[in-house]
Amino acid sequence: MRKVLIAGNWKMNLNRQAAVSLVEAIVQRFASEGTVDLALCPPFVYLETLAPLLKDSSVALGAQNMYFEKSGAFTGEVSGEMLVDVGCRFVILGHSERRHILGETDAMINQKVHAALELGLRPILCVGELLAEREAGQTEAVVRQQMTGSLAGVSADQMPNIVIAYEPVWAIGTGKVATPEQAQSVHADLRRMIEECYNAQVAGAVRIQYGGSVKPENAKELLSLEDVDGALVGGASLKVEDFLGIVAGVPK
Repeated sequence: MRKVLIAGNWKMNLNRQAAVSLVEAIVQRFASEGTVDLALCPPFVYLETLAPLLKDSSVALGAQNMYFEKSGAFTGEVSGEMLVDVGCRFVILGHSERRHILGETDAMINQKVHAALELGLRPILCVGELLAEREAGQTEAVVRQQMTGSLAGVSADQMPNIVIAYEPVWAIGTGKVATPEQAQSVHADLRRMIEECYNAQVAGAVRIQYGGSVKPENAKELLSLEDVDGALVGGASLKVEDFLGIVAGVPK
């Protein structure tokens, strides 16, 4: 049985005091559960501050991005070794905001995936289509291209260490959310793609999250879907009641 992963992507939000208060509240109220993994992905500048608060808890620390080189003259970048050094266990890669705003390609994301796996970091690999692509019936083709490009050269043994996050770009931060039928359909397609590239055992082991305006009000329905193994949560992860309300929606 795949263990549900709820991950909070704080994006470029909060200050130090608010970040500490949020983490302390989540750690205090979230007891380790056999069916749920929890991860928080704050901005880079707060990782070292928050790591000690999470160290002995059941909540994992994650980052929102990384560069694929170990070190060097890459001004403004952060390496995977640095993330491991401060206690990160997860790293979000290929988020649509990095693909569409900052121009990251599948080839670049692929390099990051390999660099993360080499260091023992668990990538949360994001895929998803634009509204125009969905309306043109291109969803499957778009996510297939993103998957195959971003996962090129990843072995069957490595795949269970990767989390796939399906985030329809049109639902991120818009208040819109894919219907349960839309979400399940794409998640099932993604699992079939993994089976085609690897095998049924690998496909059955890989966790596939849903992301895109996930809230306590819709979490239970989404998380009850057969191929949805958790949520990558944006805005709702910035408020303890909302974030833990989503966690409460995980089927027992």
